[in-house]
Amino acid sequence: MRAVVVDRFGPSDVVRVAEVPRPQPRAGEVLVRVEAAAVTAGDARLRAARFPAGFGVVARPATGFRRPRVGILGGCLSGTVEAVGAGVTSFAPRDEVAGFTGGRMRAHAEYAIADAGSLARMPAGVTHADAAGILFGGSAALFFLRDRAKLAAGETALINGASGSVGSAAVQFARAVGARVTGVASARNQDFVRRIGAAHAIDYAAASVGELGERFDVVLDAVGTIPGRTGLRLLSAQGRLVLVSAGLSDTVWAGIAGRGRVFAGVAPERGTDVAVLLELVAAGKLDAVTHVAGGLDAAADAHRLVDSGRKVGNIVVLPHGNPA
Repeated sequence: MRAVVVDRFGPSDVVRVAEVPRPQPRAGEVLVRVEAAAVTAGDARLRAARFPAGFGVVARPATGFRRPRVGILGGCLSGTVEAVGAGVTSFAPRDEVAGFTGGRMRAHAEYAIADAGSLARMPAGVTHADAAGILFGGSAALFFLRDRAKLAAGETALINGASGSVGSAAVQFARAVGARVTGVASARNQDFVRRIGAAHAIDYAAASVGELGERFDVVLDAVGTIPGRTGLRLLSAQGRLVLVSAGLSDTVWAGIAGRGRVFAGVAPERGTDVAVLLELVAAGKLDAVTHVAGGLDAAADAHRLVDSGRKVGNIVVLPHGNPA
């Protein structure tokens, strides 16, 4: 089968397409014929060995020192079940599914393996491109706003990095639960941020977020540009701070000094959350904001777009080149 291979750390130019063996599912696993796979900020970080401040020393033993330990990236996919491993009863061949491949990665390929518990069936009306696209940012927004910060109707939320993968999902989820949203993005993305649900939009180049006079019930920083202590100053009396892209020091500080008001870390990859996200997309309550780069041969271009910092929403590749 064809797959996108990264056999050394570096810029987007190190990405290439090669023939590799097709994997086989083991017990509890599902083999998926991949129709769409997201190219995310996480993939770009792994490709370039570029991690949030302080995490490089921690991450290198797991990700590799001289080259990526896993040479085929990609953790979010959508496609059709090709085969199931022993003990899998929740899915069968020809089922359309979407979900995560976890630490094994390898979604940037024509076929990939996922744990059955990390997948959900595709509802009618959702394209493969949108299903794969919404997973990375949508799962983070859902987990941090619903499960950790417990954002509620009538509250106010500030979303920093509101046009990206996590940020665009967070704006929409906050709006859906009845919160009043202020989004922070570049000048060229102000209209987009308002379109997806922000009542107010702030150009980060024209105004310092840390100097805003308003206080918010929830502040979510999707891009790692609000230091933890600055974020605390933006909170209301009962406010909660979410640091999605925190460096090591802010992550440790959140756990020690946050006192239940500061949340950081990594969102879990659960099939139940995938099902929630797909139903929201199917109901028209969540726009995946998906850009299709092309087939696997477009993977390097997709990485370049992620690296540019100008990506809006999500970007996917179609390993089989089919309309999605």
